[in-house]
Amino acid sequence: MSEEKKLTRQEIYQRIRETSKDEYILSEMVRLGFWPDNSEKPTLSEAFIKKRTELQAALRELGQQQMLYSDPEKALKEMHKQRKQAALAKREETRRKRNEERFQRAQHWREVQAHQITYLGEGVSGGLEDATADEARLRSQNLPIINAAEELATAMGVTLNELRFLAYSKEVSKLSHYQQFAIAKKTGGVREISAPMPRMKRAQYWVLDNILAPLTLHEAAHGFVVERSIVSNAQPHVGKDVVINLDLKDFFPTVSYARIKGAFRHLGYSEQIATILGLLCSQPKTQEVEMDGQKWFVSEGERFLPQGAPTSPAISNVICRKLDRRLQSMAAKLGFTYTRYADDVTFSADGKSDDDVKRLLWRCRSIIKDEGFVVHPDKTRIMRKHRRQEVTGVVVNDKASVERKQLKRFRALLFQIDRDGPAGKSWGRGELFAAIDGFANYVAMVNPVKGVPLQQKVAQLKLKYGVKVKPSRVLALNKKRMRLKAAKGEAPREDWWQAQASAAPELEKTAEQVKEERKAEKAEQQTQAVPAASSADPAPVRTSTPVQSQQQAQPSAPAPEGESHAKTGWIMLAIGILIYLAMKMLG
Repeated sequence: MSEEKKLTRQEIYQRIRETSKDEYILSEMVRLGFWPDNSEKPTLSEAFIKKRTELQAALRELGQQQMLYSDPEKALKEMHKQRKQAALAKREETRRKRNEERFQRAQHWREVQAHQITYLGEGVSGGLEDATADEARLRSQNLPIINAAEELATAMGVTLNELRFLAYSKEVSKLSHYQQFAIAKKTGGVREISAPMPRMKRAQYWVLDNILAPLTLHEAAHGFVVERSIVSNAQPHVGKDVVINLDLKDFFPTVSYARIKGAFRHLGYSEQIATILGLLCSQPKTQEVEMDGQKWFVSEGERFLPQGAPTSPAISNVICRKLDRRLQSMAAKLGFTYTRYADDVTFSADGKSDDDVKRLLWRCRSIIKDEGFVVHPDKTRIMRKHRRQEVTGVVVNDKASVERKQLKRFRALLFQIDRDGPAGKSWGRGELFAAIDGFANYVAMVNPVKGVPLQQKVAQLKLKYGVKVKPSRVLALNKKRMRLKAAKGEAPREDWWQAQASAAPELEKTAEQVKEERKAEKAEQQTQAVPAASSADPAPVRTSTPVQSQQQAQPSAPAPEGESHAKTGWIMLAIGILIYLAMKMLG
C-alpha cells in the first residue's frame, strides 16, 4: 500500500474485521516507519490493551462532549433528558421501596391477626393488650382459665376470625347478629325482643354454660336459676298480711356494656377476655336503613343487655348480686321477706303498718337507684290480706295456686274442644294445642293436684284429634341439642359455617415492573417458538489472531529486567501512535 493512498474509514473498519485491531495497528506502524518490516513483531501486553481500551473510551466521551457542547441548545436538551431519566429512575426506586414496605407491613399484620385480637371497634378496644387473668380467683369459682382471645376461640370451638367477627363493634354494618321484633305485653305496650342469630347464639350458649352457670347466685334470686321458678319465688310470700311488688323499669336495657364487661372482669378474667365476652353478650340499639337497594344497620347509643339472648338473665343475676344483698339486708332489718324474679321485686310481712311499708319503699327505691336501676312508677302494688295477692302470676293468699277464674275458663275450653272439636277455639297466643299444653304444664308446676288431671285431659284431646309434634317442638329439641354441643365447643352440625381467613397480601407492582415482566414473557415465548433443531447447530469457531496467539503462547515466567524496560518503551510508543491516529481520524 502506497503512502499517497489514504484509506477511507469504511476500508479501515473492513481491515480490522478481517484481521484484528492489534494486527492493523502493527501494520500501520510498519507502514509509517515506526517499526522495521523484517524485524520481530512486538507482543502487546495485557496492560497495554487495557490502557488502550480506557483511552479509546475517554476519547469517545470527549468526542461526544465536544459535539454536544458545540450546540448549546442541544446540550441543554440532553441535560434535561438526563435529569428526567435520573428523576424517573429515582421515582421508580421509591415506588418499589414503598410497595415492598407496604407488603412487609401487610404480612406482619396478617401474622398478628392470625393469633391475636388487637382491635374490635371504636371505643371498645382499649385494654386489649392486657391478657393476664387472675387464675387463683377463677380457680376458686371453678371457672375456665382463659387469658387470651386465641385460647377463648379454641375453647369455644371456633376460629379466631369467627370470634373477631362476632365480637366486632361497628357503627354501620350490612348485617346484624340479632333478629329484632316486638311482642305485646299483658299490661299494654310492646316488648322489644332481640333474638340472636345461630352463630351468635352458639357463642352465648358456651358463655352461659361454662362461665355463668357455675357461679353462685344470691338465694333471693329465682329468675332463670336451676331448680328455682316462679313457684319458688312466690312460696316465701304465701299467707302474709301484706305483699309489696315493684317492677324495675327497662331492666335489661339498663345493664350497660360497661357493667357487663366489669362483671366478667370482677370474676377474674383479663381485660382482653372481659372485653370480648362483654361484646358477645351485649348489643346496641340499631336502626334499619335502606339506601341504594342495600340494607344497613346503624347503631344508636351505647351497648346494653339484649332481651332475648340466652346469656342476659344469667348476667343480670350476676350483676344484681350486690343489689340482692343490700335489699335483703334492709328487708330483714325491717322485718320483711325479700325475693326477686328478674325485674320483679317482692317484699312481704305480717303485722306491718302503712308507715312500715312507706319506710320500706323509701329505702328500697334509694338502694335500687344507687345500684343503677329505676323503679317503674306505675307498677308498684301493695296487696293486703283482704284482696287477691299475686306474685309473678301465682296467687299466694292461702297457698300457691292459679287464679280461680282463669282455671275455670281453661276447664271449660277443654270441654268445648272435646265436644265440638278445635275449630274456632283459641287460648292465649299461638297454636291452640301448644298453648293449652303449656298452660296445663304451668298449672301442674304450681299445683300438681289440679295440674296433673289437666295434663292427662290435654293428652287425650291430642290423641283424639291426631295432633302431631309441631315444628316448634322440633325446633325446641334442636335448640337443646345445639346448646349441649355449644357447651362442649362443638359445631351443631358438620356443615356449620366457619369464617374464612383473610387472603394473603400481594406485592404491588409498578408500571415499569409490569412492562419488564411482559418483555420477559415475550422473549421467553419467542425462545420457545424457535424449532428444536436449531439448538443442534454447531457454534461458530472463533479464530485467534496472530497477536492473540502470541499472547496465549507467552510464557508465564517473569521477563528479565532488560526486557521489562524494552516492553515499557514499546507500550509508551504504541500509546503515542494511538493518540496520533485518533486525533488524525477526528480531524
